[in-house]
Amino acid sequence: MNFWKTLPKPFFVLAPMEDVTDAAFRAIIAKKSKAHGGTYVTFTEFISADGLVYANERGQEKLRAKLRFTERERPIVAQLFTATPKHMEYAAAIVRAHGFDGVDINMGCPDRAVEKQGAGSALIRNPKLAVELIQAAKRGAGELPVSVKTRIGYHENELKTWLPALLTAAPAAITIHARTRKEMSKVPAQWEAIQEAVAIRDALGSDTMIIGNGDVTGIAHAKERAQESGADGVMIGRGIYGNPWNMSDYTPTKEEKMNALIAHTNLFEKEFTGIKSFATMKKHFASYVEGFAGAKELRGTLMKCTNANQVEAVLQNGT
Repeated sequence: MNFWKTLPKPFFVLAPMEDVTDAAFRAIIAKKSKAHGGTYVTFTEFISADGLVYANERGQEKLRAKLRFTERERPIVAQLFTATPKHMEYAAAIVRAHGFDGVDINMGCPDRAVEKQGAGSALIRNPKLAVELIQAAKRGAGELPVSVKTRIGYHENELKTWLPALLTAAPAAITIHARTRKEMSKVPAQWEAIQEAVAIRDALGSDTMIIGNGDVTGIAHAKERAQESGADGVMIGRGIYGNPWNMSDYTPTKEEKMNALIAHTNLFEKEFTGIKSFATMKKHFASYVEGFAGAKELRGTLMKCTNANQVEAVLQNGT
């Protein structure tokens, strides 16, 4: 079933962010945002399809940890990357077997190691392979909808050629990060390009959903962007840092945010001990405490913590 077609417009999407929107943080976001009426689509971190094919037992354990999710997160989409269609088909079948609601293909990651494989944003330069990957994902995913996340171009805006190429494979949705690969995230997102993408889609008579992405701070801002651009949906990325309520309209108190950080840290430790370094959790500390009196000192103390118990002790003494 193509759940994308059942969503009210505009709909909202939680972005896939490596080592940020892992199973622990997504669970906290779902608990906090959905308790306050938030409705959105969840994406996982990106997962190597090649790794699911070739990784040893230890590697498989780490990759499969990215496939964990809670029922509260639905609809949930697993994001995959590879430049090998047969690996994409295999990985999409695994995603289907794990009970996900959809499969997404990363065609926008600018990481050099990913690009060196011919995956991520490198696919913008290889539309033929991009289409083959969508087709392969569809074979593996069966009834699940297949979507794509990409950018407006590589060195410059290439939507006039890149988007029609993708649309020939009829993905259920295309998320467009409104920057080129060259721009990374160093310049403001070009939301006029999202409006252009919608016009191209409409001119071609496609029913693929267009989702805008880039510099969206929260749900109210997402609604504005959707109205301005005509996008079917809007993806929120860095706006979620330090505020797991941000997929709803609720504004948390300082005490609520500190309690959420404690819960987040405890869940991270429970889910990832022996799989991820606790240091990964530290990238969240500054965002949770930002804007509060004494934030700089509190952040410095938190950065010295090496486990969840220490974090809880610091926050209970400091709030």
